[in-house]
Amino acid sequence: MARNIEIKARAQHFEQLRERAAKLAPDAPLIFRQQDFFYDVPRGRLKLRQFDDGTPAELIFYQRDDRDGPKASYYTRSPVTNPEAMHALLATALTTRGIVTKERHVYLTGRTRIHLDRVDGLGDFIELEVLLAQDDDEEGGHAEAHAMFQTLGVPESDLVAVAYVDLLSPESEPKQAA
Repeated sequence: MARNIEIKARAQHFEQLRERAAKLAPDAPLIFRQQDFFYDVPRGRLKLRQFDDGTPAELIFYQRDDRDGPKASYYTRSPVTNPEAMHALLATALTTRGIVTKERHVYLTGRTRIHLDRVDGLGDFIELEVLLAQDDDEEGGHAEAHAMFQTLGVPESDLVAVAYVDLLSPESEPKQAA
């Protein structure tokens, strides 16, 4: 499985964060409108991601702990050629847990992806993904995520432990990744 280090927080000052991220990234941001369909599974999280711009859909399974601060995320991604049929199949076999719709601004700096998300029904967030190679240690990724949040001016008090789908359905307990 591929892995990265993730950290997420509420983006209290979205425009300031966009300006700061733009100064760190050598290229203009990629901007996507995404819709993630989450399904109940026995462990981890499973989502079908669709893009409004014609980018191919993908099925993503991932496992990570629900806690504040940087955490390792182990994931597998697979392209999906017929997302409507895949959703129909998954919704028949599994329970659809929730749907998350967002606009995502992606800034790439080194091995870190800075995501500035405007999530329908939830508000603004910032999420970092520090990509790890097979031989990279997780502690280095944790340190890089902390340093990047400091550089961007994101306070620890704004950290978010869970996935967007968990925030949309507060009545359901977040699942601990195995």
